[in-house]
Amino acid sequence: MNDIIDVRAIDSEKAQDLKTVGWVSYVLHLIVAVGAVVPGAQPGALLLIVALVIDLVKKNEAEGTWQASHFSWRIRSVLWAGVLYVVTAPLWFLFILPGWIAWGLISLWFLYRIVRGMVAMNASQAVGDAA
Repeated sequence: MNDIIDVRAIDSEKAQDLKTVGWVSYVLHLIVAVGAVVPGAQPGALLLIVALVIDLVKKNEAEGTWQASHFSWRIRSVLWAGVLYVVTAPLWFLFILPGWIAWGLISLWFLYRIVRGMVAMNASQAVGDAA
């Protein structure tokens, strides 16, 4: 009888572990997102890099679960924000005010994406662009 493995218990434990990893990642993203919106509260890109690495490493473990959408959501959010920041960076050199406006809008968009993902995670639901 000791050879019997409860697959549901393993799946449940895996799901809970992935959810914990997801929450850690979301909190790190949230700290960075709030820091980007609140002047003088920038915690640095290191937290964002740590969160991105966590998501990239753990993404494969979530394949086939509702949590897979969260890993992709966070990765896409970081990559798109990074691209948008780089594309709008010349505005800082040409015109300071448009640079502030562009980066402020990107930061608000990033914050929205993180909060939206956290709300879906809290409800144990997938998150996506169509939702």
